Amino acid sequence: MVKLVHTLADHGDDVSCCAFSSSLLATCSLDKTIRLYSLSDFAELPHSPLKFHTYAVHCCCFSPSGHILASCSTDGTTVLWNAHSGQPLTVMEQPGGSPVRVCCFSPDSAYLASGAADGSVVVWNAQSYKLYRCGAVKDGSLVACAFSPEGSLLVTGSSSGDLTVWDGRMRFLHAEKAHDLGITCCAFSPQPLSGGEQGLQFYRLASCGQDCEIKLWVVSFSHASGFELKYKCTLRGHCAPVLACAFSHDGQMLVSGSVDKSVIIYDVGTQSVLHTLTQHTRYVTTCAFAPNTLLLATGSMDKTVNIWQFDLETPCQAGSMSDQLKQVIEDWSEEDVSTWLRAEGLEHLVGIFQINNIDGRELLHLTKESLAGDLKIDGYSYEREAMENWIHKKKRTSPMTNLVLPSLILTPNRTLKMAINRWLETHQK
Repeated sequence: MVKLVHTLADHGDDVSCCAFSSSLLATCSLDKTIRLYSLSDFAELPHSPLKFHTYAVHCCCFSPSGHILASCSTDGTTVLWNAHSGQPLTVMEQPGGSPVRVCCFSPDSAYLASGAADGSVVVWNAQSYKLYRCGAVKDGSLVACAFSPEGSLLVTGSSSGDLTVWDGRMRFLHAEKAHDLGITCCAFSPQPLSGGEQGLQFYRLASCGQDCEIKLWVVSFSHASGFELKYKCTLRGHCAPVLACAFSHDGQMLVSGSVDKSVIIYDVGTQSVLHTLTQHTRYVTTCAFAPNTLLLATGSMDKTVNIWQFDLETPCQAGSMSDQLKQVIEDWSEEDVSTWLRAEGLEHLVGIFQINNIDGRELLHLTKESLAGDLKIDGYSYEREAMENWIHKKKRTSPMTNLVLPSLILTPNRTLKMAINRWLETHQK
């Protein structure tokens, strides 16, 4: 289940890109600005919007550490910002001054790649701010780029439809005609594929284009056997050009946005459609998953960014969660856990969880006994009348765990009541 939890409508023109760090959301627009929001309440930060660019801002991205934000523009520059203060750190000018269409950080935050309308791609040292390596595609503008998860490869996509693969020193490895009418976006799955010989790495790559298609590829690479790009399948859920695609943190889902105004979420393993979201009123230009929480952002030419949340199970059901949810939750900070509790209507537990320093890893390992003992929570829900009769009989233990109750005060489980009411409304018509 995916639900719309917030809509941001602060930009004055088309939203061109959105990106997450572990605590922030960045959006940029043809209105020349970049805006920053807190993930805890989606409030815009005091130093937002960031203003420097003199023309449209096409792309923004956080360094994997989350400390640096990059933005690039038609004005031919790529700017690095301090993500927490909003102060510009440096301005890097594309050789030749061509409009910069796309940028991305390497997984170790050491390098930043920027691609331009003249087909040039530059890799900058993100610490010294100096040009490290550069290259160029033969035909078309460079409109997409992505580093492989371990950083040994850079893939670029062009308006002529070619995927080009470069090694870590920007040496050309391979070019593939992927989309006849031009590529619009490409993205690596953050998680490697299993299997293969020792030293051989496999990664899933997605590309999308003006041909209305999304293609999935498998990239293999080793220093001994070299590089190989294999086409796997085509996803055809959209009826118009696909402008953006992105993998979830665990690599199990792929999201895409299209000129048909829709957002489609796919199960990568089965290639089936999980959800189709149709709230935007104009072209969907960008989409991004948060790295540590089950949030999705989609941006559009309707000047809005929609924030979507995937429903989670309650803590006591954590043992039966799917592997993909466990992997995401394991990376949650204590603040992420508090945010989730509030979203689930469990505000009364936030203080207890904070006192006990419960982060995502601890949350997954909570048991009925630890809820009752260490956190002083019974962990079960009862009918009020039955529980009052139990206490009236001078019983001070939990009916389920037989442990001594720290308090005889009964707290209404409003979340459970609302869930029951929703079920009754659905099944008793």
